Amino acid sequence: MSLTKPTFPAPDHDHGRCTAEAIAHAEQVCARRAQKFTPIRRQVLQALLSSHRPLGAYEVIDELAKSMPRPAPITVYRALDFLMENGLVHRIESRNAFLACAHDHDETSMVAFLICELCGSVGEIPATPVAQSLNAAARASGFAPKLSVVEIAGTCAHCQK
Repeated sequence: MSLTKPTFPAPDHDHGRCTAEAIAHAEQVCARRAQKFTPIRRQVLQALLSSHRPLGAYEVIDELAKSMPRPAPITVYRALDFLMENGLVHRIESRNAFLACAHDHDETSMVAFLICELCGSVGEIPATPVAQSLNAAARASGFAPKLSVVEIAGTCAHCQK
């Protein structure tokens, strides 16, 4: 995973450019994988890109309903599944919410989520060494790990100022 973007964007960053770059990246990923980036998939990703905070599925629906007829939950869940399978969206387990991925990595890369308890923003950092250690410890106890999610709650640098 490359950290070409800051873990937490500055509050005054160019969000329009940030969103445009994320959509362009999604288009490239889908083209490279011969996947269809359908209008609903694009709209769901755009809804998630409306902020750097995770949104629940029904919050995504509410966001979409501002500019189109209210979509059915199954439609949004299918789009979210597609976006997660292609590494464009992450699920924040502790919040039962989804976050547009701001970094260029594949869907199998292990990341840790840094969740700011004050502003609600979520950053991601590479966590492969941590995941490898946890998986090795789990296997040593006879457990077959399937999914590792690392979420760290705290306060981002912007809120600490």
